[in-house]
Amino acid sequence: MKTLKLLAICFFVTAYSFANVSSAEKDALIALYKATKGTQWTATWDLNTSINTWYGIKVEDNKVVEINLQFNNLQGELPQEIGNLIYVKKINLGFNKLTGKLPLTLKNLKELRSLELFMNNFEGDIPVELGELKKLEALKLYSNKFAGNIPDSLMSLTNLKELLLGSNYLTGQIPREIYALSKLEKLSLMDNKMDGEIPVEIGQLTNLEELLLSTNQFTGDLPMELMNLTKLSTMMVSDNNLNEEYISTSGKNPPSLMHIEMQSATATMDIEKE
Repeated sequence: MKTLKLLAICFFVTAYSFANVSSAEKDALIALYKATKGTQWTATWDLNTSINTWYGIKVEDNKVVEINLQFNNLQGELPQEIGNLIYVKKINLGFNKLTGKLPLTLKNLKELRSLELFMNNFEGDIPVELGELKKLEALKLYSNKFAGNIPDSLMSLTNLKELLLGSNYLTGQIPREIYALSKLEKLSLMDNKMDGEIPVEIGQLTNLEELLLSTNQFTGDLPMELMNLTKLSTMMVSDNNLNEEYISTSGKNPPSLMHIEMQSATATMDIEKE
């Protein structure tokens, strides 16, 4: 009899923990599973078990707070239902085979701190709606097929520490309002099709440690205001249409001279893309 009671209690606890994740969140995860061919994932889910046991899902206080499914063979487009995961703080779907445009419902994820969708095949414009994610600290969209301009709305994400948009097909200029991202530590726009002059306002990003702007179509001179970036340890601006070529630098000490004319290709330190 004691054994039966114990089994009943265990069953109740399991069912209770499963049920306490809202039906909207559960349905959103199932929609993600079905839309990205979950049966073919490297590590798949048993939908009949508790959400707590699903690979890459972290639950706290009966709320889904993290999705980490990188390197997991996700294929297809993200479903609109992903916007119902309103408590999620981190999404990492990097190194998969995801396609299509980003769902605009991502704007509903007001608790999101980190959105990592790098190394996929997403396309279209970067949604203006991402500017509504005011708690975002990391936006990593590099190595996709995004096109169009960088939305001005991203300049309102004043908690951003990492803005990594390299290796896409972005065009247009760097928004001058970028000075508002005062907490920014890493900025990568390398390997795009951007143009115009590098704005002097970047010199106001005093927490910047990495500045990667190489392989674009930027023109003019490198702003002397970059000398203000005393924390800068990595700078790449080569392979543009600037008035001079510059040495790419990487190390513990910030570049002491910004206007260093390239003498030979061997002077460049190659830094692999992320």
